Amino acid sequence: MAQQHLDQTDPTAEAVAGDALAQYLRAQATEFLRALRLHRETGGNGGSAPPRGSAGAAGDGPQESVDAARALRRSARRISGSLHTFRPLLDPDWSEEIRPELAWLSGTLGLEHAYQARLERLLLALYRLSGVTALPVRTVDALAVGGRALPGKTVSPGGPAFATAAPERGPLTVGAAKAGALLERQLTLARTRAHSTALQALGSSRFHAVADKVAVLASEVPLTPAAPGTELGPLAAAAEERLDDAVTALPLVTAGHPYNAEALVHGLSPEPSPHPQDGPWHQVRLLLRLYRYAREVLHGGDAPLDVRLLTAGQALNRHRDASEAAAAAAQAARTPRITPATAYALGVLHADQRHEVEAARFAFQQAWQKQPVNAP
Repeated sequence: MAQQHLDQTDPTAEAVAGDALAQYLRAQATEFLRALRLHRETGGNGGSAPPRGSAGAAGDGPQESVDAARALRRSARRISGSLHTFRPLLDPDWSEEIRPELAWLSGTLGLEHAYQARLERLLLALYRLSGVTALPVRTVDALAVGGRALPGKTVSPGGPAFATAAPERGPLTVGAAKAGALLERQLTLARTRAHSTALQALGSSRFHAVADKVAVLASEVPLTPAAPGTELGPLAAAAEERLDDAVTALPLVTAGHPYNAEALVHGLSPEPSPHPQDGPWHQVRLLLRLYRYAREVLHGGDAPLDVRLLTAGQALNRHRDASEAAAAAAQAARTPRITPATAYALGVLHADQRHEVEAARFAFQQAWQKQPVNAP
């Protein structure tokens, strides 16, 4: 299939030199330090919801802490991604030292939220597949804080959480209910461990070393002597080319046919490793993110919104979420001594999420074939 290239920067625009990279990195480092200060001021707890019964549950502090942790990850990803794309312009020893540490920090802070979102996705799908139009608030509250909700309230599984007065009832079959309980146990335990890991990371000497390096970056960027006069366009174009090559290797022709069931292949593989056909799609998601960051460096704070890139990125995010949710359902189904009804419910849930993977691939293919559109 002929591959359409991304919209390059305006050829009539002035060349962007290495000074713009230094300015971008300083701005992201400043954002990192600002988020870190906010995180500490709000009693940062790793970016999670407050424990049940805590006095801060009704205030703005917990949400500010979550926002601060998200901002930490956001700036860490952008610094790390820019160091990767523009590494020829930076001190190699310094760049190779800090880049893995920033990736470690971003990944560690994101784990807890990922487990929470995965559990929510699976439980909502479980209720949807059972023909239930409302999810008990008790389950939704457990996703957020592990606490109890007020009885007699329900939440729609098809949209954002909202409560309505309704008698609570048990609409799930025994197998589906046990499958939901098993997933909740496993993913809540994983989330608790991720929370403890994040707290330990934020108090570790390793994190303080990263914060010290970012603080230095906020005032002094270790560029190479030739970097200030070097044009950034070719390096950003190289990031675009890597993305184009990775997308070209994807089976977009197959993905362009709805209900092709390709995502279900290997569904009964005995290997507990991630689904083998998802790796290239995850790689494209990473390269798309790197190219977006490169565009931000080139345009500074005035980067035009590329609707095509945005839509494609959202589809790849859904692909990743569904893939990981399907893997969690498959892992739960491997639990010893579960009943056949529970295993069947988990199998249906796994197939549903693999269909979601297929739908996300179709959405990406549709978005990618469109002409680039830059919104003002």
